[in-house]
Amino acid sequence: MTTFIDKTVLMDEQGMFRALVRISHEIVEKNKGVENIVLVGIRSRGVPLAERIADAIENIEGNRPPVGVLDITLYRDDLSTLSYQPIVRPTTMPVDLDGKIIVLVDDVLYTGRTIRAALDAIIDMGRPKAIQLSVLIDRGHRELPIRADYVGKNVPTSSKESVTVKVYELDEEDKVVIREEAD
Repeated sequence: MTTFIDKTVLMDEQGMFRALVRISHEIVEKNKGVENIVLVGIRSRGVPLAERIADAIENIEGNRPPVGVLDITLYRDDLSTLSYQPIVRPTTMPVDLDGKIIVLVDDVLYTGRTIRAALDAIIDMGRPKAIQLSVLIDRGHRELPIRADYVGKNVPTSSKESVTVKVYELDEEDKVVIREEAD
């Protein structure tokens, strides 16, 4: 098993807050409001981030977009290597996705494989008008032609590093850390 040690704190609680508020403004501006927008958080850390973006949009626009929860476990291309019996958690969508603008929300964009799985899952649920992507951290190293529409912070990393996002709702603290493989 690989051991990682904390190397650098990229964002603290205030940094995360500012990035999510900026992303919220960008979503409102690009879509000329929030009518027809559905935020969809990818389990697990994308969900609280989507809720926070929805809260910020409500503060900006006075209208809170619906938030869905997406579990992509069965859509992963590495499913057979994860576990003999992977844990599948519920996916919940508050509205029909047909004709809506979906904003997928995730914590870290890396190879693009998680987003590819999320796109497959969304398309299986309906025919949205458009799908956009919002990530807190884009760390590069893409293996698929996927890029985010909204990015909290671009962070060039090496393949020996990992980016860990902690959210209060799951980890009892908010911060983003670069971790490095211990020798």
